[in-house]
Amino acid sequence: MAVTQSKETAFQFLSENSMSTIDQYAVFGHPISHSKSPRIHTLFAQQTHQELSYCAQDVPADSFSVAVTDFFRQGGKGLNCTVPLKELAWQHADILSERAQFSKAVNTLTLQKNGTVLGDNTDGIGLVTDLTINHMIPLLDSRVLILGAGGASRGIIGPLMEKSPTHIVIANRTVEKAITLSHEFSQLGKITGCSYDEIKNSEFDLILNATSASLSDDLPPLAKNLLATNGTCYDLAYGSQPTAFVKWGLAHGAKKSLDGLGMLIEQAAEAFFIWRGVRPETAAIVALLNAERAN
Repeated sequence: MAVTQSKETAFQFLSENSMSTIDQYAVFGHPISHSKSPRIHTLFAQQTHQELSYCAQDVPADSFSVAVTDFFRQGGKGLNCTVPLKELAWQHADILSERAQFSKAVNTLTLQKNGTVLGDNTDGIGLVTDLTINHMIPLLDSRVLILGAGGASRGIIGPLMEKSPTHIVIANRTVEKAITLSHEFSQLGKITGCSYDEIKNSEFDLILNATSASLSDDLPPLAKNLLATNGTCYDLAYGSQPTAFVKWGLAHGAKKSLDGLGMLIEQAAEAFFIWRGVRPETAAIVALLNAERAN
């Protein structure tokens, strides 16, 4: 079985392998050098005996549309899209899944047999699976705070609301964006948008960092007493070392303070299923990647 894990650009790789029968996939983002997606999808392919290639490509937002068009024109089968491209991917897709329509953010693009591009969002199901299955964190009747009101937040609100939390609050530096986002999802349950100042006297059972601050080892402006007793902190970002938000959670008494590696693996498994029709087992891969970064 030939499974490759290339860091070359999608375009160079595809042009050099234009006669190859191996299906081509990639992740687009900016920055992207830290991405573990090629490693994860290679492990999925090995586990499920699928023959494919998956590479990472640094694609700034202003190059996204051309890059996607070229990728599929040159034989690509599917793409993952990460920061800052998820809302652009939503705009680019010809057809949207129900969860993508609702979230207005796409992290998975698939070239269909008729030549159209399907947009889907697997972030929310990846997060909920990691929280509830891998870490046994209950969401029913919980008070949830989401930091940030961008594409990452859009992808997780719907699946979180399906687990019936008491209340979701979205806090953002630009308060108008948080309020607008909360209104879009208001039919799902109690959800509020506000500024960081407005939550300084509140407590939450689960705080989710959906901002890009961790990419620069930074933090949103957080009050000290936001986390309820036995509360959980979860950073959608991940790294080889604990992120600034994970450290914040540990310093403020979190029962668990986690990063998004598990979410990354679980959302990747859902994307892999969309592309290949087979669902990989994730537990061993979560354990492997956690062990590798602990060494």
